[in-house]
Amino acid sequence: MKRKMTSMFGLLLTGSLVLAACGDGNNDANDNNNGNADTGNNVTEENNNENNTDNNDGEAAGDVNVGNLQLGTGSTGGTYYPLGQEMATVINNNIDVDGFDLSAVSSGASVDNIISIFQGEMDLGMTVHLPALESLTGDGDFEGVAVDNFGFMGHIYPEVMQIVTAADSDIESIADLEGASIAIGPPGSGTQSAAKLILEAYGIEDGDYEAYEEGFGDAAGRIQDGNLDASFGLLGLPAGSIEELAVSRDIRLLPVSDEGLQHVEDNSGYEALTIPADSYDFLEEDIQAITAYAILVGSTDSIDEDLGYEITKALYENSGDISHPQGEFITGENAMNGSDGLPMHPGAERYFEEEGFLD
Repeated sequence: MKRKMTSMFGLLLTGSLVLAACGDGNNDANDNNNGNADTGNNVTEENNNENNTDNNDGEAAGDVNVGNLQLGTGSTGGTYYPLGQEMATVINNNIDVDGFDLSAVSSGASVDNIISIFQGEMDLGMTVHLPALESLTGDGDFEGVAVDNFGFMGHIYPEVMQIVTAADSDIESIADLEGASIAIGPPGSGTQSAAKLILEAYGIEDGDYEAYEEGFGDAAGRIQDGNLDASFGLLGLPAGSIEELAVSRDIRLLPVSDEGLQHVEDNSGYEALTIPADSYDFLEEDIQAITAYAILVGSTDSIDEDLGYEITKALYENSGDISHPQGEFITGENAMNGSDGLPMHPGAERYFEEEGFLD
């Protein structure tokens, strides 16, 4: 994974140098990627201004193009995508910015969303707070390249790693996953990074199992059909996709042992969490798991302070309109969860300070 990410950033940086040398001709690429030419690329500033003159309805303070903003979520079968859809709807319905339009799009989740913001292809992203911290220093999946063009815009919900297998399988613990077929999450997702860390705690390395790099929705279908042994999912609790799977197939969750938990805590910022037995109808006892925070981050290139303020305000003051169960965690009381060590987006910081959330 690290080799892949390093290669991706190498190509990105090389491409940036080429575009800087070429100047004109970058507009079409940006428009196709994002529909938003104002992503902080100085080489296209003159052309962007000309385009914006023809479409004043898409402008806000600071010449930010607000007519086609994108929020990176995750795979369609996870928590990010359906929750992100509702977040975008709430923001669109309550923001006081002319011509504003925000779309929630499926993606590879955490790491992928931060990379897309870095590249100027997305404007907002949902991510686990731990990859966001790694991106600042070029560690982990961001090895060698530090990302510096995003800011924290608020806590969303607590993420819980849930490891699912069929109840009638021979897999009774994580140690039994050696040689198994496992969905470890899409490339660039917090799920995949955490899944590999957990497997490593049991001495299970890349190549010791058949890896499926896919989201929980696809993985659930494979488990239901008997074509997959287990799936990792960094999801909300309870997870609707797990509840749906449990209707069609008897399943169980695999606990993280005390020794496994110690390895995870020693090598990451994940913390222990107990999944109560009453979280799902099929659970018969509490399950030990790991948890982190899902947060919202925003580009400091394509979202200026005023727009960031309006987005944050629209979300936090109308989060009660979100029907997804994890929407209940988007509150002022929880707003700063996962913010430690991360730069604050200027617009979000102004709103949080105004509301007293920073006290």
